[in-house]
Amino acid sequence: MPTTSLIDQPLGQLARTLPGATQVFHDFQLDFCCGGKHSLREAAAGKGLDAQAIAARLEALRGIEAGDGRDWTRVPVHVLIDHILNRYHARLREQVPELIRLARRVEQVHGDRPECPRGLADHLEAMQQELESHMLKEEQVLFPMLMHGMGGMAGGPIAVMRGEHDQHGEELRRLEELTDGITLPRGACNTWRALYLGLATLREELMEHIHLENNILFEGLNPVRATEASHA
Repeated sequence: MPTTSLIDQPLGQLARTLPGATQVFHDFQLDFCCGGKHSLREAAAGKGLDAQAIAARLEALRGIEAGDGRDWTRVPVHVLIDHILNRYHARLREQVPELIRLARRVEQVHGDRPECPRGLADHLEAMQQELESHMLKEEQVLFPMLMHGMGGMAGGPIAVMRGEHDQHGEELRRLEELTDGITLPRGACNTWRALYLGLATLREELMEHIHLENNILFEGLNPVRATEASHA
């Protein structure tokens, strides 16, 4: 696939079909989850980046297997949903409370420093409430529908989830504003370092999480996979 064609493909499609593409997008801070419908050309232009250089990085990935060896576009719905629940929902419930604790500590101890991310703990608490509400809707309403082969009736709930995913993307952007792009200041203490390492992980994993749902689970619903799910 020549780089010229890569440039005009949507980020979500590239993330879905090219193993390793998501890491390249993370490196260039391109939103492939909520902004997955934008082409590489459009997304790069929006950030003043060289689309050809990014496409060359992507071209070099061709033929490389995904790190876990699994193509999530080819698994039954129930397998993908189990992965989302175990890998991402459970993880969010573990990591966000600890990030709130660390953020509170940094604000308490270093609140007089101009680089201190004041307001971060409150922002993370608001994110936690919204994420928990979102995950419960998926776990109690949407995912059971998909697991029982009712994807054709799930258009309304999916539209709601997509809208909330966009909101999560805005919350990540606000998080980056509060932390100068999650950039550690000089002389940061160990708590501050642990906080920013955790925030970077949260950003990367939440984007991967949304990508799996927006660009694979929701886009990949079809009678064959629905049948596989209903007979699982």
